Amino acid sequence: MTIVTHSRTAKRGTYTPSAALVKDVLAGRAIAIARMISRAEEGYPEAAEALAELYKHGGNAHIVGITGVPGAGKSTLVSALIKAYAAEGRKVGVIAVDPSSPYSGGAILGDRVRMSETAAAGGAFVRSMATRGHLGGLTRATLQAVDVLDAAGYSPIIIETVGVGQDEVEVVTAAHTVVVLSAPGLGDDIQAIKAGILEIADIHAVSKCDKPEASATVSALQGMLSLGGGSGSHWTSPVLPVSAVSGERIAELKDAIGAHWAHLHDTGELAARQRAICKTRILGTARHLFQQKFQQESATLETHIRAVTERRMDPSVAARALLGWEEIR
Repeated sequence: MTIVTHSRTAKRGTYTPSAALVKDVLAGRAIAIARMISRAEEGYPEAAEALAELYKHGGNAHIVGITGVPGAGKSTLVSALIKAYAAEGRKVGVIAVDPSSPYSGGAILGDRVRMSETAAAGGAFVRSMATRGHLGGLTRATLQAVDVLDAAGYSPIIIETVGVGQDEVEVVTAAHTVVVLSAPGLGDDIQAIKAGILEIADIHAVSKCDKPEASATVSALQGMLSLGGGSGSHWTSPVLPVSAVSGERIAELKDAIGAHWAHLHDTGELAARQRAICKTRILGTARHLFQQKFQQESATLETHIRAVTERRMDPSVAARALLGWEEIR
């Protein structure tokens, strides 16, 4: 039987069951990795058991989140980091989360084409994933894709988020190390975003360090950090000016990422971060399954919507009823 495979580019060929892909994923074969990520992204029930098996083989990768406002140069920075890690013989994985196309629901690739060219030269694996309307900078399948790359032996695994300002804070629940990238000359814009994404940074990077405004942006960030409260960690977030185009100070940023990873291990903070990631994933999956269940059972949901609309029930009681905690009255 021939059907359309689940790779990003649809081709007609023999379908391989997900369970049969596990061995090839563990061996690091790119085609198997791409197919498994596609099935995770599409939510194929057939892939659940294989993904669960791959999860057991992970837990070794350093997950790095790259976030920041749109236009800061995140994709260019990721490309520069791929080159830096490749020069050390590191096997880098990248999950680049993009805005969804309003027509197809697919990812708008943009700079991902150039990033993929860099990845091909450096032996990295880059996958672009659409948000599909998901708020918070990450998609539901982002961490499943990370699991696949982790099991395949990639480390670090970089999550580049969509670039939507304060909604980016979700990346802190997915990564061990969070790099927030700012562009020079933001001025008052820094004040507008500092209550959101700036506080989640383990490392601050300022792009285009060759511009004269870069030093002012670095000073502004350092000033705001000095006024901020403690995070409970003994780590002091550095502010590093970099140029992804020229490569200036990219090695220093790479070293800072490595230093933070070592800090997490040395202080025992890694266990707390892992626990927070697991908690978020369990609760997030529960929310997804809850929504999925009542989208499929629309009549049940409609009954409660009608009761709330007619003021026979308030929304909190209706929610409890959907969970089976209350009987409808």
